[in-house]
Amino acid sequence: MAQATKRENWSGQTGFLLAAIGSAVGLGNIWRFPGVAYENGGGAFLIPYLVALLTAGIPILFLDYALGHRYQGSAPTVFRRLFKGGEALGWFQVAISFVIMCYYGVILAWAASFTIFSITEAWGDDPTAFFLGDYLQLADEPGLSLDVVGGLLLPLLLVWLAVLFVMVLGVQNGVEKANKFFLPLLVILFAILVVRALFLDGAMEGLNALFTPDFGQLTNTDVWLAAYSQIFFSLSIAFGIMITYSSYLKRKSDLTTTGLVAGFANSSFEILTGIGVFATLGFMAASSGVGVNEVEGITGPILSFVTFPQIISMMPGGPIFGVLFFGSLVLAGFTSMIPISQVVVAAVQEKFPIGRAAASALIVGVCGTISILLFATTTGLYTLDTVDKYINEIGIISSAILMTLIVAWGLRKLPTLRAHLNRVSAFQVGMWWHWLIAVVVPAMLLFMLGSTGYSLLIDGYEGYPTWYLNLLGWGAVGFAIVFAVVFTLMPGRHDRAALDEAFDPDDLTDEDELEEVR
Repeated sequence: MAQATKRENWSGQTGFLLAAIGSAVGLGNIWRFPGVAYENGGGAFLIPYLVALLTAGIPILFLDYALGHRYQGSAPTVFRRLFKGGEALGWFQVAISFVIMCYYGVILAWAASFTIFSITEAWGDDPTAFFLGDYLQLADEPGLSLDVVGGLLLPLLLVWLAVLFVMVLGVQNGVEKANKFFLPLLVILFAILVVRALFLDGAMEGLNALFTPDFGQLTNTDVWLAAYSQIFFSLSIAFGIMITYSSYLKRKSDLTTTGLVAGFANSSFEILTGIGVFATLGFMAASSGVGVNEVEGITGPILSFVTFPQIISMMPGGPIFGVLFFGSLVLAGFTSMIPISQVVVAAVQEKFPIGRAAASALIVGVCGTISILLFATTTGLYTLDTVDKYINEIGIISSAILMTLIVAWGLRKLPTLRAHLNRVSAFQVGMWWHWLIAVVVPAMLLFMLGSTGYSLLIDGYEGYPTWYLNLLGWGAVGFAIVFAVVFTLMPGRHDRAALDEAFDPDDLTDEDELEEVR
C-alpha cells in the first residue's frame, strides 16, 4: 500500500463552518446584493432569491461538499480520482481561483487605504476625483499601461504578506484560526455599523426603497436570472473552494447540516448588508434633498469608494463610521481571499513534490507580481472590471455546467454521492437533489451562460473597445483553459498514481486512525 503524508484537518465542525461562511461572505455581499435587490423588485426580489438558494445554491454546495469529502483532495485530485481525464476540470477551477486571487488583493489594498483615509476624510469635497484621480490615477480610457500607481504598492505588499503568513501556517493553524478571529470581528463591526445607520435621518426612507415589493417584477425573467446569479456568485461554489475545504473534514463529519447553516448564514449577512447600505443611502438622499431613487453609484466599487465617502463626510461622527465600514470591507475581503488562495496552494502542493511553505511563497509571489503589473497601474480599474466580469460570468458558470453534467449524466455518480452525504449527515438528502443537480441547475446555468455570452459578444461590456474585451475578458477565460491543459499534462509527483489506486473513497475511518491511504 502506498504511504502518504497525513492530510491536514479542521479541528472540528465549527472550524470548517466558520471557514465556509467566511469564504461566502465577501465583498460581493456588501456592494452587490443591495443594489441587485433594489433594481430587481425590492422586497419581492427575496422570493426568487430564496428559490434560487434552495434550488441551486445549496444543492451545488452539497455537491461540492460530497466530492471533496469523499475523494479527499484539491479539485484536480478529486476529479482525477472521479474519472480518467477529470484532472483538467479540476485545474480549470484552480485557474479561475488563481485569476480571482490576482485582482482580489488589489481591492483589499483599496479598502485598507480607505480605512486610513477615513480618519481624516482625505477625499475632501470630491470623492470621485479623489478615488479615480488622486488615488488610482486612472487613465482616460481603457488600455494596457505599465505605469504602476505608487500609492498602491505599500498596502498591496501588506495584503500579500498577510496572505502568505496565513497560508504558510497551514489549514488548522492558519486558515481556521484566521476565520475564527476575523469572521466574528466582521459581524460585530458590521452590526455596529448597521445599528448606527438605522438612527440616521432618512434611514427609513432608504429601507422602504429597498424592501417595498414590486411584485410585477416577478414575471420578468431577468429578475429570476439576477437571483440565481447572485446566489451562485455569493456562495463560493463550483470553482474549487468548497471541494478543497470539505476535503479537510474528518471522515465522520456532518456535511449537509453544515451546508444549510453556511448557506443561510451567508444569505442572512446579505440581507444585513442591504439594511446597512440602504439606511445609509436614505440618509444621503435626505441630506441632499432628493429621493433615494435619484442616488447614483449603489453597486460595485463606486458604492464603496465614492458614494460612501460622500456619506461619511455628511454625517456626524463620520470618521468612526468610515473606519467601521472600510474595516468591514477589509475583513470581508480577507476571509474570502484566504480560501481562494488555499485552492491554488493545495492543488500545487498535491501535484508537485513541494512543501506548503514553498508552494505558498511561489503562488503569492506570482500572484503578487501579476496584481502589480496588471491591476495596480493607471489602467488597473478597467482591467479589473473586465477580468472580473468574464471570469465570473463565463468561467465559473462554465465550470459549474461541466461539473453538474459530467457528474449527473456522464458518470451517473449522483446516487453514490447522495449515499455518501446521507451516510455521514444528520439531514438526509432525497431524490429531489438528483433532479435539481441533473436538470434544474444545468438548465438554469445554460440559460445564464447563453444570455450573458450573447450579450457580451453582441453588445460588448461598458463600451470598452472590442480588442480590449477580447484580450482581457475572453482572454482571461482562454487563459484558464490553457492553464488547465498545461498543468494536467505536466509531470507531477511520482507516487500520485499509486496513491490514487490505493485510495478507497468508502473508507470512513476517522482521520486520526489513518496512517496510510487505503
